[in-house]
Amino acid sequence: DSYANAFMADPTAKSNLGAITDMTEMRPGVAERKWELDSLCYPMRLAHAYWSETKDTVPFDGLWAKAMARAVATMREQQRKTGDGPYKFERVNRHATETLMLKGIGAPTSKVGLIHSMFRPSDDACTLPFLIPSNLFAVAALRMLAKIHAEARHDTAAAADCIALADEVDAALKAHGQMDDGKGSKVWAFEVDGFGNAIFMDDANVPSLSALPLLGAAPRTDPLYRRTRALAWSTRNPYFFTGTAADGIGGPHKGLGMIWPMSIIVRAMTSDDDAEIRQCLKWLKTTDAGTGFIHESFDKDDPARFSRPWFAWANGLFGDLILDLERRRPALLSERF
Repeated sequence: DSYANAFMADPTAKSNLGAITDMTEMRPGVAERKWELDSLCYPMRLAHAYWSETKDTVPFDGLWAKAMARAVATMREQQRKTGDGPYKFERVNRHATETLMLKGIGAPTSKVGLIHSMFRPSDDACTLPFLIPSNLFAVAALRMLAKIHAEARHDTAAAADCIALADEVDAALKAHGQMDDGKGSKVWAFEVDGFGNAIFMDDANVPSLSALPLLGAAPRTDPLYRRTRALAWSTRNPYFFTGTAADGIGGPHKGLGMIWPMSIIVRAMTSDDDAEIRQCLKWLKTTDAGTGFIHESFDKDDPARFSRPWFAWANGLFGDLILDLERRRPALLSERF
């Protein structure tokens, strides 16, 4: 199921989560069916990274090509040019971020070529369905996929299909994905609807506006990205929190005042300033509540109040940070904090 965001270990099993009662098409093997655009981008990025490092073409067989074709078709389907498409999702829940409005379709949009993502990487429902970080990620991922099709599989038709979709979404992003920063300059919006309405914020979960260079979605020195990053790490972002323990970005998933260390890691990985990176490393070291692990989130004033004692995503990203600094700023790793 290309719309699922989580799967069961047994592909024939029913979901053991509360999702089994969701009003959507729950197939065997699906644990949860929140449509998140980035769910299809990450396998493309992983495949490209593996192939770039190894040049091993064995995994990219007919079954893999069929799966990738379905992923690309789903992205096109969610441009919704000829209708609402097959995906609907409703959940009986007291949290508005757990369900979609308008009988499971989501908020209205103007069909401008962007891809709908009904949920964010945080599993929270989008307010406006065109999630800009995920659309930027999709452009990058499709171009990565095209390279594998062209150079590893010698499938020029599949490569051309990926490039065509990437170019279309890229043009739509440039036309509809930006907004004014209030000072006369353009920044990337977080979500838009194609009618001219936009939301500015950033969420710690990746893909985020702050993390675009890490996904191949923007050069780290790009002025548009740098302005967007600076605004995300300011009071213009309602989910940017400053506290006695650290400064960082969170999101609605864990509530106000809860910083996600993932955002601090991303800040360090997208910085070329030693002082900024050093501060991020200090925050990461002093907010683990003595556990030795990176948590999902922590209270901006009290790191002992945290969620998830061990969070694989953030711990893995911390490992990426160390490897990144070993390449870019090795001297910082020899310092004591």
